[in-house]
Amino acid sequence: MSLADWMKLYVEQKNLSNLEGITTTEIDGVHFYRSSQGNQRQPFVYQSGLIVLGQGTKNIYLGNQPVHYGPDDYLVVGVPMPLECEAITDNGEPLLGLSIDIDAQVLHRLVNKLETRGSYKPCKDSGAKSGLKSVAMDNEMLDVCQRLMKALCNPIEASILGDSLMEEVTFRALMSKEGHVLFDLARHEGHYARVAKALDYLHRNYTSTVTVQDLAQTANMSVSAFHQAFRSVTLASPIQYIKKVRLNKARELIQLEGVKVGDAARLVGYNSTSQFSREFKRHFNLTPTENSVG
Repeated sequence: MSLADWMKLYVEQKNLSNLEGITTTEIDGVHFYRSSQGNQRQPFVYQSGLIVLGQGTKNIYLGNQPVHYGPDDYLVVGVPMPLECEAITDNGEPLLGLSIDIDAQVLHRLVNKLETRGSYKPCKDSGAKSGLKSVAMDNEMLDVCQRLMKALCNPIEASILGDSLMEEVTFRALMSKEGHVLFDLARHEGHYARVAKALDYLHRNYTSTVTVQDLAQTANMSVSAFHQAFRSVTLASPIQYIKKVRLNKARELIQLEGVKVGDAARLVGYNSTSQFSREFKRHFNLTPTENSVG
């Protein structure tokens, strides 16, 4: 069976034919995605991890750099990335995919083993590596993703084999041509890992006033060096990045949790509802009220 066939079987087994979006699965850290219509280009925040499509295609717009991926590709997302995404169905068939978290302890253990054996020669830290990369799926990655879906279709396999399959997926991604994204993250050194540390701080404190100086101090870098490194990883300035994160979180609160516009604005750090509404409209091309009923 193909990866798409396993995903279709999972939809059938779990009665997910009406799912529009993402849901948890029987394996911790693995989320299943389905969309019957796809969507036009619109803002999203991709969380760190791996994203695998079994059916359908997506175009990711990160700054001025378009990234295309489909069933023959997967995404390696090293840090949370505000971006724009266009999802396209194929011959009326729904998009089907997986979002796979990278467990930090597993990643560190694998990197330590590879370094000890001298089995990995990472790219030098150029200070100019984006936090999102598209990778062509080789036979080994396709095989483990198929076995992961097979396990999700069998509760016993999911329970017994889930952890080992997650470790193998991480290993395959680490050994890919874009594995340096994860390798640098695990090493806790170089510009990429320092920016990742600052982003972690930012995502935990985005409702508060966070300055570039705060982030640079967290990254243990000068303000000028941090600003340059931050833009090279996220393709956005720190101020642009945090605004996108706040607005995307507000959209989730309004659309998914039914939070009122003024309350959502306050919860994501805006003191002015009118300013929030203006920036929301500019970012999503619709008002917060239109978003709540969309």
